[in-house]
Amino acid sequence: MILGNLSGVSEFRLLGFSEISHLRPLLFVVLLSLYVLTLMANTVIAFIINSDHTLRTPMYFFLTQLSCLDICYLSVIIPTILENLVVGTVSISKTRCAMQMFSFLFFGVAECFLLAAMSLDRYFAVCYPLHYTTIMSSRVCRSLVAGTYICGTAVGLVHTLITFSSPLCGSAINHFFCEIQPLLDLLCGNTFPSEIQVIVVAVFAILSPFLLIIYSYIRIISTILRMASAESQQKAFSTCSSHLLAVTLFYGTASSMYLRPKFSYCASVDKFLSLSYSVVTPLLNPIIYSLRNKEVKGALRKKWRKVNL
Repeated sequence: MILGNLSGVSEFRLLGFSEISHLRPLLFVVLLSLYVLTLMANTVIAFIINSDHTLRTPMYFFLTQLSCLDICYLSVIIPTILENLVVGTVSISKTRCAMQMFSFLFFGVAECFLLAAMSLDRYFAVCYPLHYTTIMSSRVCRSLVAGTYICGTAVGLVHTLITFSSPLCGSAINHFFCEIQPLLDLLCGNTFPSEIQVIVVAVFAILSPFLLIIYSYIRIISTILRMASAESQQKAFSTCSSHLLAVTLFYGTASSMYLRPKFSYCASVDKFLSLSYSVVTPLLNPIIYSLRNKEVKGALRKKWRKVNL
């Protein structure tokens, strides 16, 4: 750690997995495999949906956007992690570090709000089926997606500008990419305002869309329970279960990372949480939506039969 005011620092050192250096070869193989599988799975999902006219509905439009976000989200950090596992401590310029933080926040926050938009889609599909196609028009869907990107841009800019305009008293980041929490440890003097800023923005970016999701599912479950037949109830639940599982995975890990005070941080635990929501969840999303969705599985089988003809 370099002491003193380093507000003019031009380079950081990412310590990565220095505490478990003996496991770096194994981690490299595992993470590279997960990365390739995630790229393939999300690319296949996006391709299948766009090539099958029966899947051109709002739900699958949002699912395509989710696949694209997961690919970009993962690609922001995985190359740096793999580099760290190969060479050990990685040097990263201040500009590249700021761009990495912004991109990670942009795609992460956009995914938060996209999951909220997907919950609204399920809400209107279950609660207002007769007006669903009118309410969830292509224009509305595009506007909701644009809104997710605007929110991602706003949160990414706020966090990045405030963090990198503050005076620094260190250049060694105890993480495998430019994450917010370990960068707070490098700030000089009283870091309480920065901690509050992180929590306030996290409440907006994580808690507000999550509350919208909770409200949507309260209304959805209430509507389903009033349905006359068990078959109708089961069909309605099946259309929502995949999204609900994806929300639980993403929000469970992200909220445990950002919605807690600084004194409870632990570098090793934070790295594990970061891997959970930034590496594992993007891989699980296409598996959840394909294995639990009859339409997607049917489209995959059709495409497979055409390829093998």
